[in-house]
Amino acid sequence: MRPLTEAEVLGAFVNAGPDELRVMALPDDFLLTDWDHLDFLAWRDPRTRGRGYLLAEREGQPTAIVMRAAEGSSRARSALCNICHTMQPADQVSLFTARKPGKDSGSIGTYMCADLSCHENVRLALPLAPNEVRASVDRRIDGTRLRTEAFIDSVIEEAP
Repeated sequence: MRPLTEAEVLGAFVNAGPDELRVMALPDDFLLTDWDHLDFLAWRDPRTRGRGYLLAEREGQPTAIVMRAAEGSSRARSALCNICHTMQPADQVSLFTARKPGKDSGSIGTYMCADLSCHENVRLALPLAPNEVRASVDRRIDGTRLRTEAFIDSVIEEAP
């Protein structure tokens, strides 16, 4: 990703109102972000429980969405993140939903790593779960980037 300023990040949100942007907290280490090694940027809001953010480049432009993590826990013992395809203990994967832009447009969701660490998880050499089969690191990175962009696209696309 190309380096972005705070103003560019705030301007990239497609499903956030002015009030949401006003209370949003950027990652604590935002000024230290190594943009050259990011496929996308995802973080949990340290001030607003359950809120997360996802930022990626689409067609050369930064595009970001506000997400909400579901509350509660699953009875499953393990779960698969739909973004990085990493198998994790169920309490480390959450359903994140994002409101579609526009009035009464609905929302869409996907299961993601609860701490939004997908970017780091695909770069781990060893599997996180005993039965997990890992592809090459480059394929995992490419797949994660494509699934992230597809999720953002599904939030943005208009209903038929």
